[in-house]
Amino acid sequence: YDVTANSLSINQTGLVLERSPNAARPWGYRMDLMFGQATETLQGGAQNEPRPQVYRHLFQAYGTHVAPIHKGLTVDFGKWASALGPEGNYTKDQINYSRSYFFNFLPFYHMGVRAELPVNDRLSLSYWLVNGANQTEDFNGFKSQLGQAVVKPAKNVTWTLNYYNGQEQRDLVPMLNPGLPLLPTQPGLSVTPVRPMPRGRFHVMDTYAFWNATSRLTLGGEFDYVVNRVETSGPAQVVTGGAGYLRYQLTRKAYFGQRYTRLNDNAGLFSGVSQRLNELTSTIGYRPAEGFEARLEYRRDFSNVPFFLRQTPGDVSRNQNTLTVGLLWWFGAKNGGW
Repeated sequence: YDVTANSLSINQTGLVLERSPNAARPWGYRMDLMFGQATETLQGGAQNEPRPQVYRHLFQAYGTHVAPIHKGLTVDFGKWASALGPEGNYTKDQINYSRSYFFNFLPFYHMGVRAELPVNDRLSLSYWLVNGANQTEDFNGFKSQLGQAVVKPAKNVTWTLNYYNGQEQRDLVPMLNPGLPLLPTQPGLSVTPVRPMPRGRFHVMDTYAFWNATSRLTLGGEFDYVVNRVETSGPAQVVTGGAGYLRYQLTRKAYFGQRYTRLNDNAGLFSGVSQRLNELTSTIGYRPAEGFEARLEYRRDFSNVPFFLRQTPGDVSRNQNTLTVGLLWWFGAKNGGW
């Protein structure tokens, strides 16, 4: 989310339209439109989507129905933001302005159907059946699944456990019809099979918890274990690591946020390089009124091998320092997190 330097830029402009279900109307709908630099970061490209341009600005779009089962079974169909990892898209709801490595590595969104059932006041269970990771349209003949449990062992503690599993290897290559159309079809819909067809699976074990220790102090932690295989019996590409979070309310209008992330990219699945990535981010936020916030953030990224780009093309460094000033505006009738 901070890809440019020495530039005044628009990171993201978003429009959220939502009609939530209630006791008198057990159905609803939500749509999130997105424009700006974050669209390039967040929305799938040709490596994930057969036709990425069709859904470029549609971050979320799903319908909801609450069935009268137990305490209410909520079923959604459409495209929604992923729950893998604790960080989300809308900066006003995050501790830091920039995002951790795992936000960029784990899926941003999914397309499919999901169901959530609150078992009691302390446990909620969810199941997802989706096209895959960052796939509005599928590029293979398989579906991926996610199982989730949200546990509240105490009033001020929330613990989320996710397991995601699917065949995420492409077995169809879209024909984009460059120049004059070669076939009477839309670009990206005509496909060529990949032979031999890859059958490897992608596993994500993701868990995170947050504790409101006091009215001013919030602590959080995340751990991830990811295994990917291109072929069923092929070598495993493993990514492990986690993150720690701290948020302290300094005054009624100002807060301090801290994050540390460690990502062990042993086979280069995330970065293309076998390395151990680290990131330390400090943020000061000032919110004079609801609807506006200014943030000052210092971030240091460092690795055990040269990886970070410098001004000279081809020159890389073991570390990178970033200083960011972010200005946030939001308005509307939706309260709380987006």
